[in-house]
Amino acid sequence: MIAGILQYEFLQNAFLTGMIIGIIAPLIGVFVVVRRLSLIADALSHVTLAGIAASLLIEKKFLLAGTLNPVYMGMVFSVVGSLFIEKLRTVYKHYQELAIPIILSSGTGLSVIFISLADGFNTDLFSYLFGSVSAVSRVDFWLVFIISLFVIAIIVLLYKELFLISFDEEHAKASGIPTKVLHLIFIIMVALVIAASMRIVGILLVSALMTLPVAAAIRLSNGFKQTIVYSIIFGETSVLGGLIISYYLDLAPGGTIVIISVLILIISILLKKLSIKRAV
Repeated sequence: MIAGILQYEFLQNAFLTGMIIGIIAPLIGVFVVVRRLSLIADALSHVTLAGIAASLLIEKKFLLAGTLNPVYMGMVFSVVGSLFIEKLRTVYKHYQELAIPIILSSGTGLSVIFISLADGFNTDLFSYLFGSVSAVSRVDFWLVFIISLFVIAIIVLLYKELFLISFDEEHAKASGIPTKVLHLIFIIMVALVIAASMRIVGILLVSALMTLPVAAAIRLSNGFKQTIVYSIIFGETSVLGGLIISYYLDLAPGGTIVIISVLILIISILLKKLSIKRAV
């Protein structure tokens, strides 16, 4: 496998990109889960799919193949969708959770329309839906790298503020923290991470990489920072293990990564139960 990685550029791109995604997806996922916004990843992934489908439709109808990168269109749709979610949260102040299914439904509807106008699925769209090792280009790697730097820098600089609004938003407001601005920054980060992760994991499975490692970490950790560390370890294990297995068995990397994440979650639950029994 190591020889293969060193020999083929597409495998280098896939593994380097996967290593980055294995860090930033669980990292942002910890804050998503703690804030009880797990479904937001599903909503934005469907909006991203609409952007990808729209880009492929434009390429097909106007014969612009090779000139448009669907990742950029997906990213734009994802960020715009995140802004709409934040706006709807202010419109429905007492029913803020409504914003997520509204955007999810809208993204799904647009995806279906764009796909039907493009005369159905094609190979390119399937690679975005379920991930593809061979589809990751050097441009994709650098895009993910830049997004990861942005996300990690924001989390490091605003860690205390993000931590506070995640656990006690009212206290954060009383302390003078600009919660609305932080909400906006946070949801844009989530949108960018989802768009960045779709090449490896696939649009329909990216939310799993943001939540399953975190779910496993919560069962074993004793604090918030430890949860972050465990989540990243489990995320990296899932991504690298999934890429290796999918390479050898010719499987979709996204599905393989998710199944490994599920197995890690099951093991963490069993380990927690065993530790409780021993304590009793």
